[in-house]
Amino acid sequence: MGKTLYLECYSGISGDMTVAALLDLGADRSVLDRVLKSLKVSGFETKISRVVKSGIDACDFDVVLDKEHENHDHDMEYLHGHHHEGHESNHAHGTGTAQDHHHHEHRGIKEITYIIEHSAMNENAKKIALRIFEILAEAESKAHNVPVDQVHFHEVGAVDSIVDIVSVAVCLDDLDVTEVIVPVLCEGRGTVRCQHGILPIPVPAVANIVSANHLHLKMTEIEGELVTPTGAAIVAAVKTKDKLPETFEIQKIGIGAGKRQYECPGILRAMIISQSAETDEAKAQSEEFKNPEIRNNPKAENQETKDTIIKMETNIDDCSGEVLGFVMERLMKAGARDVHYVPVFMKKNRPAWVLNVICKEEDMETLQNIIFEETTTIGIRYSRMERTILPRETRTLPTPWGEVLAKVCTLNGKEQIYPEYESVAQLSREKEIPFTEIYRYIVLANKEK
Repeated sequence: MGKTLYLECYSGISGDMTVAALLDLGADRSVLDRVLKSLKVSGFETKISRVVKSGIDACDFDVVLDKEHENHDHDMEYLHGHHHEGHESNHAHGTGTAQDHHHHEHRGIKEITYIIEHSAMNENAKKIALRIFEILAEAESKAHNVPVDQVHFHEVGAVDSIVDIVSVAVCLDDLDVTEVIVPVLCEGRGTVRCQHGILPIPVPAVANIVSANHLHLKMTEIEGELVTPTGAAIVAAVKTKDKLPETFEIQKIGIGAGKRQYECPGILRAMIISQSAETDEAKAQSEEFKNPEIRNNPKAENQETKDTIIKMETNIDDCSGEVLGFVMERLMKAGARDVHYVPVFMKKNRPAWVLNVICKEEDMETLQNIIFEETTTIGIRYSRMERTILPRETRTLPTPWGEVLAKVCTLNGKEQIYPEYESVAQLSREKEIPFTEIYRYIVLANKEK
């Protein structure tokens, strides 16, 4: 089962920051080293170290280039658009031409694909890396109005960019990340100098990636480029969601350091998270009462609301108790809001049961099929019914023995606490404390508040 990764991009995101954060999360360095040694690219070595950024310990991933391949990407005066002797055409956002400095290798998507396909990466990692490069190529193609297969640009062709992107793909695969949540990319302001002059932030490649892939961008007052084209392309390629679960547990944290010195912390925080465990009943109730008109309006929190439900019922006079118990279990798991049996006497004074099922209309067909499959009935009655619902939510409440889930309903400004059976029962079994003692404690403790 894959892991869920949350990328917190409040200080932006770049390729090296992402690699560092993933390594800090526990990606296998030996696997990464083996892949990087297999690349048909020369002129670099990598260094992994610990640094302190804004007082925070972080992992630093550095691609050290030889003199022939150095691109001065981290020169601060240069990045802010000021003249810096000898480096005016070396920044990572320009499209290369034959007239550029001889030491810049301007590879296109065809050459990049060859390098990846002939590396030691597994198929999943190759797929991730190629997707990142494709997104970059499409963005540069649009920025410079040339076909994708004719784009030969420094951002993708530079050795450090190749190493960063390949490393991200390898680390994501090694960590078994299958879901990636990125709510927003925070970007700075101002300008950067590139091979074509001074460009506004976000640079065209980043703006194109954000636009084409529907990423959420937040402009900040930080002077400088926080989101690089490589960073934006990584997010566009791997993001599966842009919203965090309402509640979640953090399994592990990785901190990746950026190279540039800005007024913000300059780190990328990555977290492996899992959604908080809830009982099936609590999940069903949470979904049922997620009414935005109540949840987001303080004035409405004590108001009742109405909806429509389906009530299905059928008479059953020749099923065993074991069968009826199993039917109830299946119906609840399939989405029924409530299931109950009422004892009745039918014709000739035969004892029987009336099965009642409360459900949403969209679940009706599924639940009907279960009843027909599992019981001896040959007919089911149903009716649509309106009901009034009190606003409610599921909360986690503390007890001396541990936390439990409880349903909290509100009426006229007063709250009523109803501990969830399964949560109390589980705690009772684990701590060997009577169920009634735990239940009574929760009700009394919260009644006094």
